Amino acid sequence: LTRVIESKNVFLFHAYLQCGVGSCEAFGAELYPENSIAYPGDELENPQQRLGKWPKRSFRLNGKWKFAVDESSHGISERQTPGVKITGESAGRQIWYQDEDESLSTRSIDPSDIKEEFCPAANPNSSDLLFRKMMLDKWSGPKPSNEAPKNAKEAAYKGMAFFQMLQTEDGHWAGDYGGPLFLLPGLVCALYVTKAPYPVGRREGMIVYLKNHQQTDGGWGSHIECASTMFGTVLSYVALRLLGEAPDQEYMVQARTFMQTHGGALYAPSWAKFWLALIGVYHWDGINSIPAEMWVLPSWVPLHPSQFWCHCRMIYLPMCYLYCKRYNADVSDDPILLALRQEIYRDIDVYVLALRQEIYRDIDVYDHIDWEAHRQSCAAIDEYTPLNPVIKVAQDILSLYERILPYIPPLQWFRDYSLHFVLEYIHAEDKQTNYIDIGPVSKALNMLCVYSACGSDSEAFKRHIARVDDYIWVAEDGVKMQGYNGSQCWDTAFTVRAMVEAGLAAEFPECSRRIYSFLDRSQIRRNEEQLERYFRHPSKGGWPFSTGAHGWPISDCTSEALKGVLALHSHDSTAEFPIIPSELRIHEDRLCDACDVLLSYQNADGGWASYENNRGARWYELFNPSSVFADMIDYSYVECSSASIAALKDFTTAVPHYRADEIKRSLSLGKDFILSIQRPDGSWYGSWANCFTYGTWFGIEGLVSAGQATTSEGVCRAVAFLLRHQNANGGWGESHLACINKAYPVDGLGKHLGEGGSSVVQTAWALLGLLAGGCENELALRRAKDFLMHKQLSSGDWALENITGIFSRSTGITYTAYRNLFPMWALARYAAKFTDEN
Repeated sequence: LTRVIESKNVFLFHAYLQCGVGSCEAFGAELYPENSIAYPGDELENPQQRLGKWPKRSFRLNGKWKFAVDESSHGISERQTPGVKITGESAGRQIWYQDEDESLSTRSIDPSDIKEEFCPAANPNSSDLLFRKMMLDKWSGPKPSNEAPKNAKEAAYKGMAFFQMLQTEDGHWAGDYGGPLFLLPGLVCALYVTKAPYPVGRREGMIVYLKNHQQTDGGWGSHIECASTMFGTVLSYVALRLLGEAPDQEYMVQARTFMQTHGGALYAPSWAKFWLALIGVYHWDGINSIPAEMWVLPSWVPLHPSQFWCHCRMIYLPMCYLYCKRYNADVSDDPILLALRQEIYRDIDVYVLALRQEIYRDIDVYDHIDWEAHRQSCAAIDEYTPLNPVIKVAQDILSLYERILPYIPPLQWFRDYSLHFVLEYIHAEDKQTNYIDIGPVSKALNMLCVYSACGSDSEAFKRHIARVDDYIWVAEDGVKMQGYNGSQCWDTAFTVRAMVEAGLAAEFPECSRRIYSFLDRSQIRRNEEQLERYFRHPSKGGWPFSTGAHGWPISDCTSEALKGVLALHSHDSTAEFPIIPSELRIHEDRLCDACDVLLSYQNADGGWASYENNRGARWYELFNPSSVFADMIDYSYVECSSASIAALKDFTTAVPHYRADEIKRSLSLGKDFILSIQRPDGSWYGSWANCFTYGTWFGIEGLVSAGQATTSEGVCRAVAFLLRHQNANGGWGESHLACINKAYPVDGLGKHLGEGGSSVVQTAWALLGLLAGGCENELALRRAKDFLMHKQLSSGDWALENITGIFSRSTGITYTAYRNLFPMWALARYAAKFTDEN
């Protein structure tokens, strides 16, 4: 408590009250009575078993696509959006575009040059072939030998020799960060309403992407690997119509059949309905209230939005503005929107109406729907977090509030006052992130709010349009919207850590220098203005997940980047020829800033959350309105906690005079937290990747970094867990259902992806964990190493096998670099242990 008070951090103090003491914690403990509130829960009683299935067909992109990074990307976006000057650090920015101007020195690729066709029936994950071929074709340095490596050390070297060819000029690794299928339709809706023009090739590429990911039942999943849902299907169908596809095409008819089978758009989850309302094809009476008034209440009030996970609150922020304004597109003269009002409700809904009102099939279905009755409707196939009776009652009360508000002037005044703050907050978030915004959903919604409030000729809206490029990625499956503006800093930090541990930093000095430069440019140097007014945690010293321009630092991203910087410093301290010139080294003051922000992230339970301290209680989940996502608040996670512990340990070794006692106490609390959320079977649930192999690797690393012996009970149980789940071929694998069901799948990765239920990425995580935990089963370790070497391609690359990322426990996301950096890292760690291997 003393540390919390001394921090003078109002949000950390609030987190202590919520998480450490008080009746709120007692209420939350009823949900998980024997565990910390950060414990993610045990196996679901009714696990999901549905799997996606795709037809054997493929649609190809057309035209030559160009790729630009860093300052070049700014110049291209500014040229496409006249009058706009893009702000923020340019390092890490990556954009795709088409034009006829050959004077610009950017890379390009023609999709027709790719021999392999994208075939979702074989694997719904794209392999990033366009980007990789483009980079490899331009590479002029030495290339890996085609000879098969003889041992793990040679395999690791070959893997890095290949991977360096994919590094961009500014030092980061670019790649596909797609996966969720509900993101692109939201952007399409926003662009349609604002009448924003599409750059050359983008509209057609989006159509290709959506058509490629349609499943045999006519639907689309919420992400590329999951079975069809109403969330994915309704939004994808609507997006295709807005992009210009005709409703009578066979695949569109199949999509409508799927929707009708599951109740039509009335049974889409709330986020889908919200987008439908914005384009005028769903009535606002069928949307649950999102009152702006919550934002201007005192921040200590339970359920104040500032206490939610930042992604949650930054999405519901623009949602509440648009809801309270009842904003929607003008449908009256729009034939596509008028047609959609019939298409997504026809057949099933019309039968119900005929029974109720004795009307015939040719009526206008839309005007006769009982919208209020469907505020809480959601198809069973979509429900991951079904609406709790508590929130249903709250929504009903708010519905009454919305009906009486227009007749009570003081309430109207209060709403207008609240909306003024909400719009101010939206503008602040736009400026703080250089109009990138915290994520893709927020980006599209904020852009629509700015259009509504300021118009299409406003500077703010034009800045938004110029930053749409940041979220677009092009791969062999089409043009997609990413789940962030990339994973640049995250992937790059992991890579340099792997290189240094593998002894490869000096082998690839130019690659290492570029990495260091990128991390230098990406660190956040100052705090945002008016932190408390806009509920921001201090940023100074942190590193982001993507780029410095994005501006939101994260605990584990800060940790991995700091560890990467310190690893290169440590390497150079004993090297005959240092990689980083002394005058270019990051100053110690900035390392101390990183330490400060990491210590400030630690929660009262001893763990670390992602972007901020935990601000809410477990019982807040009773009010989750989404039906499809878990976690409204930012909990402490094993990954963030382990990364922060290791970073602080490395920091205190490098800078022993700075806050040493506090760091020592912090590591002890962190160790206790990690042990508190270890599952009875010895594993840890991975909240940010798929799933138990990832979480358990981090759990072991965290305990060992905190001083736990490899013979300690917690480490031994974790090692035993991993050994129990090793497959016959020596590997490990988990499908995305592991995250959803919170249980290790019996069949591992399954029959259709990877090999024998195993994948290279999850095998690498398991091997890293076993080696960190001092595993003495040499046979198991060798079999894992052999599997990774067996799966390595002659080029030094590894194939992309399955979706490896996850968020909100239910949605998969792509990390295309994982297939390279983690196998390389695991093989190098194995080689360091078994130095006499031949």
